[in-house]
Amino acid sequence: MADTQVKHHDYHIIDPSPWPFLGGISAFILAIGGISWMQYNKGNTDFTLFGIPAATPWLFWIGVACVLYVMYAWWSDTVREAHEGHHTRVVSIHLRYGMIMFIASEVMFFVAWFWAFFDASLFPNEAEQVARLGYTGGQWPPAGMEVLDAFHLPLYNTIILLLSGTTLTWAHHAILHNDRKGLVWGLAITVALGVLFSFVQAYEYAVAPFTFSNSLYGATFFMATGFHGFHVFIGTVFLAVCLLRALAGHFTPQQHYGLEAAAWYWHFVDVVWLFLFASIYVWASWGAPIAVH
Repeated sequence: MADTQVKHHDYHIIDPSPWPFLGGISAFILAIGGISWMQYNKGNTDFTLFGIPAATPWLFWIGVACVLYVMYAWWSDTVREAHEGHHTRVVSIHLRYGMIMFIASEVMFFVAWFWAFFDASLFPNEAEQVARLGYTGGQWPPAGMEVLDAFHLPLYNTIILLLSGTTLTWAHHAILHNDRKGLVWGLAITVALGVLFSFVQAYEYAVAPFTFSNSLYGATFFMATGFHGFHVFIGTVFLAVCLLRALAGHFTPQQHYGLEAAAWYWHFVDVVWLFLFASIYVWASWGAPIAVH
């Protein structure tokens, strides 16, 4: 009878879990909450859901709280399963495949924003007719528009991200050699650089000479760089969790998938920024008047 309980394969058959179902419900609440918030901003007080007044931002934040709780609980179960020895070599490979597919989907997400930006910048007349958002004057950036100096704050943020990629690589190599002090210091510096990047970008947005709604240039600029900034924030949180886990001694040279996944994600964010910096900040603003602050 005891032999029937012994696992003779490398796969992990997980226990029944409520998190996929609760995650779907939470995401649904988040989506409906986003619509409700938009209706609230429009002043549509007649907006209802199932006969209940729903023009409020609170439903969105309830959805955010539910999603965050599900993420915490689900990933806690995954960490526990790893400590119990369920993440065999085969399971670890599949986890890595899953992360690769996720990053691939993120690549296509940013391809959409780059496509929109290049379509508007290379064909400004056609884009203006379609978008009805600001006058381009047949050129890009639009005639008379001041732009940000690519070699000021954007270059500063480029250096910050490149440095963060270096310190994260240091942390990864440290755990491979069982250097826990190097792991903690590398992660701590990377998180600090991620926070610094977000502060610099927030300041850049505050002093930008254009807004999201006053031009097609502003709309495409803020959508592309704003979503990247959001990904930097998510990646910083991801790495901060890895830092806490490193301090708790969760990672070993043989088992550190969480750190590896965070590193892949952060390097992806780095690469996307290089494309953003080269295309949106440098190429698309070449020859345009620079805003002086």
